[in-house]
Amino acid sequence: MGLQNTKAPRAKRANIVMLGLDFAGKSTLLYQLRCKDVFLTVPTIGFNVDMIEMERDFTLTFWDVGGQEKMRQVWSNFLEDADGLLYVVDSSDKRRLEEARKEFELILKNESIKNVPVVVLANKQDLPGALNAEEITRRFKMKKYCSDRTWYVQPCCGITGEGLRVALERVATFARQYSRSKETFRNLKEMDTL
Repeated sequence: MGLQNTKAPRAKRANIVMLGLDFAGKSTLLYQLRCKDVFLTVPTIGFNVDMIEMERDFTLTFWDVGGQEKMRQVWSNFLEDADGLLYVVDSSDKRRLEEARKEFELILKNESIKNVPVVVLANKQDLPGALNAEEITRRFKMKKYCSDRTWYVQPCCGITGEGLRVALERVATFARQYSRSKETFRNLKEMDTL
Protein backbone atom coordinates (compact mmCIF):
# COMPACT_ATOMS: atom_id res chain seq x y z
CA MET A 1 0.00 0.00 0.00
CA GLY A 2 1.49 3.33 -1.08
CA LEU A 3 1.26 6.75 0.48
CA GLN A 4 -1.82 8.73 -0.41
CA ASN A 5 -1.76 12.39 -1.23
CA THR A 6 -3.47 14.07 1.72
CA LYS A 7 -3.37 17.54 0.22
CA ALA A 8 -6.60 18.91 -1.18
CA PRO A 9 -6.55 19.57 -4.93
CA ARG A 10 -5.09 22.97 -5.70
CA ALA A 11 -7.49 25.57 -7.02
CA LYS A 12 -7.25 26.25 -10.72
CA ARG A 13 -6.26 29.73 -11.78
CA ALA A 14 -6.29 31.54 -15.08
CA ASN A 15 -4.48 34.75 -16.02
CA ILE A 16 -6.56 37.27 -17.94
CA VAL A 17 -4.70 40.19 -19.51
CA MET A 18 -6.84 43.30 -19.86
CA LEU A 19 -5.62 45.66 -22.57
CA GLY A 20 -6.95 48.62 -24.53
CA LEU A 21 -6.14 52.24 -25.21
CA ASP A 22 -6.02 54.76 -22.39
CA PHE A 23 -9.49 56.03 -21.41
CA ALA A 24 -11.19 52.89 -22.79
CA GLY A 25 -12.45 52.15 -19.26
CA LYS A 26 -10.40 49.09 -18.27
CA SER A 27 -9.98 49.97 -14.59
CA THR A 28 -13.61 51.07 -14.25
CA LEU A 29 -14.71 47.74 -15.72
CA LEU A 30 -12.41 45.78 -13.43
CA TYR A 31 -13.73 47.54 -10.31
CA GLN A 32 -17.29 47.04 -11.51
CA LEU A 33 -16.60 43.32 -12.06
CA ARG A 34 -14.95 42.97 -8.66
CA CYS A 35 -17.07 45.17 -6.45
CA LYS A 36 -20.21 45.82 -8.53
CA ASP A 37 -19.74 49.50 -7.82
CA VAL A 38 -18.53 52.59 -9.64
CA PHE A 39 -15.18 54.04 -8.59
CA LEU A 40 -13.59 57.27 -9.65
CA THR A 41 -10.52 56.12 -11.57
CA VAL A 42 -7.53 57.86 -13.07
CA PRO A 43 -5.45 56.57 -15.97
CA THR A 44 -3.48 53.53 -14.85
CA ILE A 45 0.24 54.10 -14.73
CA GLY A 46 1.70 50.61 -14.79
CA PHE A 47 -0.86 47.94 -13.99
CA ASN A 48 -3.48 46.75 -11.52
CA VAL A 49 -3.94 43.13 -10.47
CA ASP A 50 -7.14 41.74 -9.05
CA MET A 51 -8.54 38.26 -8.50
CA ILE A 52 -12.13 37.16 -8.91
CA GLU A 53 -13.19 33.77 -7.65
CA MET A 54 -15.62 32.34 -10.19
CA GLU A 55 -16.31 29.05 -8.49
CA ARG A 56 -14.91 27.44 -5.41
CA ASP A 57 -12.13 25.86 -7.43
CA PHE A 58 -11.53 28.43 -10.17
CA THR A 59 -10.06 31.94 -9.87
CA LEU A 60 -9.37 34.53 -12.54
CA THR A 61 -6.41 36.86 -12.04
CA PHE A 62 -6.90 40.05 -14.03
CA TRP A 63 -3.89 42.06 -15.17
CA ASP A 64 -5.23 45.53 -16.03
CA VAL A 65 -2.38 47.18 -17.93
CA GLY A 66 -2.24 50.91 -18.68
CA GLY A 67 -3.07 51.92 -22.23
CA GLN A 68 -0.90 55.01 -22.69
CA GLU A 69 1.50 54.87 -25.62
CA LYS A 70 4.53 54.23 -23.36
CA MET A 71 2.75 51.32 -21.65
CA ARG A 72 1.76 49.72 -24.96
CA GLN A 73 5.46 49.10 -25.58
CA VAL A 74 5.49 46.65 -22.64
CA TRP A 75 2.14 44.95 -23.26
CA SER A 76 3.92 41.93 -24.70
CA ASN A 77 5.58 41.32 -21.31
CA PHE A 78 2.15 40.55 -19.84
CA LEU A 79 1.06 38.14 -22.57
CA GLU A 80 3.41 35.24 -21.88
CA ASP A 81 1.27 33.38 -19.33
CA ALA A 82 -2.13 34.62 -20.51
CA ASP A 83 -5.06 32.22 -20.53
CA GLY A 84 -7.33 34.89 -21.96
CA LEU A 85 -7.24 38.37 -23.45
CA LEU A 86 -9.86 40.94 -22.52
CA TYR A 87 -9.53 43.85 -24.94
CA VAL A 88 -11.51 46.96 -24.01
CA VAL A 89 -12.68 49.43 -26.64
CA ASP A 90 -14.33 52.79 -26.07
CA SER A 91 -17.08 52.13 -28.60
CA SER A 92 -18.17 55.78 -28.54
CA ASP A 93 -14.75 57.23 -29.49
CA LYS A 94 -14.82 56.90 -33.28
CA ARG A 95 -11.80 59.23 -33.52
CA ARG A 96 -9.53 56.62 -31.88
CA LEU A 97 -11.24 53.47 -33.13
CA GLU A 98 -8.67 52.82 -35.86
CA GLU A 99 -5.82 53.25 -33.37
CA ALA A 100 -7.52 50.75 -31.04
CA ARG A 101 -7.96 48.30 -33.93
CA LYS A 102 -4.30 48.56 -34.97
CA GLU A 103 -3.11 47.92 -31.41
CA PHE A 104 -5.46 44.93 -31.17
CA GLU A 105 -4.07 43.52 -34.41
CA LEU A 106 -0.49 43.90 -33.13
CA ILE A 107 -1.35 42.04 -29.93
CA LEU A 108 -2.86 39.14 -31.85
CA LYS A 109 0.36 38.77 -33.87
CA ASN A 110 2.31 38.11 -30.67
CA GLU A 111 3.42 34.47 -30.63
CA SER A 112 2.91 34.28 -26.84
CA ILE A 113 -0.86 34.40 -27.21
CA LYS A 114 -1.30 32.21 -30.24
CA ASN A 115 -4.67 30.47 -29.81
CA VAL A 116 -5.44 32.34 -26.55
CA PRO A 117 -9.18 33.15 -26.39
CA VAL A 118 -10.26 36.77 -26.77
CA VAL A 119 -13.20 38.73 -25.45
CA VAL A 120 -13.57 42.27 -26.77
CA LEU A 121 -15.61 44.58 -24.56
CA ALA A 122 -17.41 47.29 -26.54
CA ASN A 123 -17.52 49.64 -23.57
CA LYS A 124 -19.41 52.90 -23.01
CA GLN A 125 -22.64 51.70 -24.62
CA ASP A 126 -24.44 54.36 -22.55
CA LEU A 127 -22.93 57.15 -24.64
CA PRO A 128 -24.60 58.54 -27.78
CA GLY A 129 -23.31 57.07 -31.03
CA ALA A 130 -21.61 54.07 -29.41
CA LEU A 131 -20.98 51.30 -31.93
CA ASN A 132 -22.77 48.04 -31.20
CA ALA A 133 -21.13 44.60 -30.99
CA GLU A 134 -21.79 43.80 -34.66
CA GLU A 135 -20.12 47.01 -35.80
CA ILE A 136 -17.09 46.45 -33.54
CA THR A 137 -16.88 42.87 -34.85
CA ARG A 138 -16.85 44.17 -38.43
CA ARG A 139 -14.46 47.09 -37.88
CA PHE A 140 -12.01 45.00 -35.85
CA LYS A 141 -12.13 42.25 -38.51
CA MET A 142 -12.68 39.67 -35.78
CA LYS A 143 -13.47 36.82 -38.16
CA LYS A 144 -10.19 37.41 -39.99
CA TYR A 145 -7.82 38.09 -37.08
CA CYS A 146 -9.35 35.65 -34.58
CA SER A 147 -9.97 32.69 -36.87
CA ASP A 148 -7.40 30.61 -34.95
CA ARG A 149 -8.98 31.10 -31.53
CA THR A 150 -12.23 31.34 -29.58
CA TRP A 151 -13.54 34.91 -29.48
CA TYR A 152 -16.54 36.98 -28.52
CA VAL A 153 -17.56 40.67 -28.63
CA GLN A 154 -19.68 41.89 -25.70
CA PRO A 155 -21.33 45.31 -25.50
CA CYS A 156 -21.10 46.73 -21.99
CA CYS A 157 -21.12 49.77 -19.77
CA GLY A 158 -18.56 50.17 -17.00
CA ILE A 159 -20.74 52.71 -15.17
CA THR A 160 -23.94 50.64 -14.97
CA GLY A 161 -22.35 47.19 -15.14
CA GLU A 162 -24.61 46.22 -18.03
CA GLY A 163 -23.18 43.30 -20.02
CA LEU A 164 -20.36 42.59 -17.55
CA ARG A 165 -21.80 39.42 -15.99
CA VAL A 166 -22.09 37.85 -19.46
CA ALA A 167 -18.55 38.98 -20.32
CA LEU A 168 -17.13 37.59 -17.07
CA GLU A 169 -18.82 34.23 -17.58
CA ARG A 170 -17.61 34.10 -21.18
CA VAL A 171 -14.02 34.93 -20.17
CA ALA A 172 -14.12 32.30 -17.41
CA THR A 173 -15.48 29.61 -19.74
CA PHE A 174 -12.93 30.38 -22.46
CA ALA A 175 -10.02 30.53 -19.97
CA ARG A 176 -11.02 27.25 -18.32
CA GLN A 177 -11.22 25.50 -21.70
CA TYR A 178 -7.91 26.97 -22.81
CA SER A 179 -6.19 26.01 -19.53
CA ARG A 180 -7.44 22.43 -19.90
CA SER A 181 -6.18 22.21 -23.48
CA LYS A 182 -2.77 23.56 -22.40
CA GLU A 183 -2.62 20.99 -19.62
CA THR A 184 -3.57 18.17 -21.99
CA PHE A 185 -0.91 19.31 -24.46
CA ARG A 186 1.69 19.44 -21.66
CA ASN A 187 0.78 15.93 -20.52
CA LEU A 188 1.02 14.56 -24.05
CA LYS A 189 4.42 16.22 -24.46
CA GLU A 190 5.64 14.64 -21.21
CA MET A 191 4.42 11.22 -22.36
CA ASP A 192 6.38 11.60 -25.60
CA THR A 193 9.60 12.15 -23.66
CA LEU A 194 9.19 8.94 -21.64
